[in-house]
Amino acid sequence: MLNESKNRAPRNKTISLSEQEKKIYRTKLIRLKKHCSIEQIKNKTINQDILEAIKFIPVNFVDLLIIDPPYNLNKKFNSISFQKQNEESYKDYVESWLSKLIRILKPNASIYICCDWQSSAIIYSVMSKYFIVRNRITWEREKGRGAKTNWKNCSEDIWFGTLSDNYYFDVDAVKMKRKVIAPYKENGKPKDWKETADGNFRITYPSNFWNDISIPYWSMPENTDHPTQKPEKLIAKLILASCPKNGFVFDPFLGSGTTSVVAKKLGRNFCGIEIDETFACLSEKRLKLAEKDLRIQGYTDGVFWERNTLNIQNKTKT
Repeated sequence: MLNESKNRAPRNKTISLSEQEKKIYRTKLIRLKKHCSIEQIKNKTINQDILEAIKFIPVNFVDLLIIDPPYNLNKKFNSISFQKQNEESYKDYVESWLSKLIRILKPNASIYICCDWQSSAIIYSVMSKYFIVRNRITWEREKGRGAKTNWKNCSEDIWFGTLSDNYYFDVDAVKMKRKVIAPYKENGKPKDWKETADGNFRITYPSNFWNDISIPYWSMPENTDHPTQKPEKLIAKLILASCPKNGFVFDPFLGSGTTSVVAKKLGRNFCGIEIDETFACLSEKRLKLAEKDLRIQGYTDGVFWERNTLNIQNKTKT
């Protein structure tokens, strides 16, 4: 159980959930038993199995689909466990829910699917049947144990695709602020960079390799006890790039709620499905906290900063 009975160090900022809070947030969760309208699920957390819930969800309303499914590993997610399968079985598993999600998307919708190196080829194989695969993002996970008989695994993939050639992508919303190591001047003035009291910086276009992401850990206010929680900064890049303001973001494997929380902070509508009740309640608590705190670590003034280069967190501008 993820609750406040767990002993925490005084400086530990991990978001926990008491039994009393769980009772309160449980009332905010919904379960679908019949076809519903967009308004009935907008900005809600659905506590249900994806294959049950998807049957009752409206069609053609989602701008952006973000999917972080169980990787093909033995993993326990609080009350739910996932067992590693052979490749063909895992492929069938991915097909079982991805094929049913197509109907909820707008014709110009985009999709991102998270995976590790072992499941990446399978995700691509299934995804390419239904979407135009545009790119593969690889992001660096700076945490993790070393390996004595193999290379340490410190990266994950995110496949990016669209339903058609007509899709939304705002590159200006996801530019990065980088330190200038060797500043070049033309006629004595900075060329393509700015000189500031805090150092020299350049605004650059984003690539498909991200090494600026910090995995949530105990001293970060976004951290939870979810075993595979994605960083808010990571999800913010996907949402800003591929969902217009006031658009609709959908996450069928919501976990501790990062996608919904970031969508809320960035002025997008959202809905997520999470089968575990405790994690679903944790999502609702984080959404409540987001009403008073719009900050996203590493993102301010409309740009993403390199890891460990932003000293002062300002209120996120949306």
